[in-house]
Amino acid sequence: MNSINQDYTAGVLEACEPPCLSLYQPTHRHHPENQQDPIRFRNLVKALKESLLRKYLAYDIQPFLDPFLALAEDRDFWNHTLDGLAVLGARGRFRVYKLQRPVAELAIVADSFHTKPLMYILQSADRYQVLGLNRKEIRLFEGNRYTLDEIEPAQGVPKTITEALGEELYESHQTVASYGGVWQGHSPMYHGHGGKASKVDIDTERFFRSIDRAIMEHHSRPSALPLILATLPEHHQLFRQVSHNPYLIDEGLDIQPDALSIDELRQRTWQVLEPRYLARLAALGEEFRSARSKGAGHDELGHVAKAVVGGRVSKLLIEADREIPGKINAATGDIKFDDLADPEVDDVLDDLGTLTLKMGGQVFIVPSERMPTETGIAAIYRY
Repeated sequence: MNSINQDYTAGVLEACEPPCLSLYQPTHRHHPENQQDPIRFRNLVKALKESLLRKYLAYDIQPFLDPFLALAEDRDFWNHTLDGLAVLGARGRFRVYKLQRPVAELAIVADSFHTKPLMYILQSADRYQVLGLNRKEIRLFEGNRYTLDEIEPAQGVPKTITEALGEELYESHQTVASYGGVWQGHSPMYHGHGGKASKVDIDTERFFRSIDRAIMEHHSRPSALPLILATLPEHHQLFRQVSHNPYLIDEGLDIQPDALSIDELRQRTWQVLEPRYLARLAALGEEFRSARSKGAGHDELGHVAKAVVGGRVSKLLIEADREIPGKINAATGDIKFDDLADPEVDDVLDDLGTLTLKMGGQVFIVPSERMPTETGIAAIYRY
């Protein structure tokens, strides 16, 4: 599967030679619910085809549809889905993203990718990662308020102390007996062949330093997600002493992940994150209201569109589930409202988010109940 974080950072979602095909659908993790997913997918591909045929010849559109049709026949893929699916296709490009939250069914052909559902996921304030840690190995999780999944650490992230230290591991000259297992919170007993407990402590510190560097480089910086440490109390202090990861939050879990079910772990981590989540959304709303009162913010769509193309928008808040079909003149900011079935028409809010990012602004996709306006949009201006 493709990585949204990596593609977003690399700009893969921005540039697209028309026609650009965007397909979204909710999916299911388990049988028998997931049996309907490939059927719904084929129906959405049919909708893409019908939209393409409004402008292009049948012979010309087949290369765009072939990768979608091949995915529809991939049984292994459909047996291992998550909660949502995003598939983007264009000339020479095909990206598939399994999503940790449901998305509304959507099939759009336009002159750019429809990325608001992905921006919602990337910009949502409820996303986080969990680092499960003991003296020997790590586990990594990623989730949101609704779901949590264990993920495979990126290449370059050592999963065990042996991978991290290799021949430099002092313990390689010791016999280690762990009664009950390290992950159950039991301390291993060391039968030294010249080894000392102090060397074990040195190994642990070096292992923690290696993990901290690797997680920061390969996960925290690319995703900018808050990182929660889940480990036994005696390991918290040492890891935080050696850590230079600015995304590691002060609050953590004094327990190792294997002591909890995945849903229990999600509940515990969300208890840590929820106050931060609510505070962040409240601060954005208050910042907008303050800016608007000073003439440095606006919620009228036409006014905001002109400010976006003029590079004046510092922060743009977009309502998560709102769609306004139309097309923006990228030179003037004028909006032409139209039908999403038109292969040159996308969601105005989606396009404004993309343009804001290109202009160096920030975009926040906000749940409807947390939006500070009724128009689906709120802009804070630079000047």
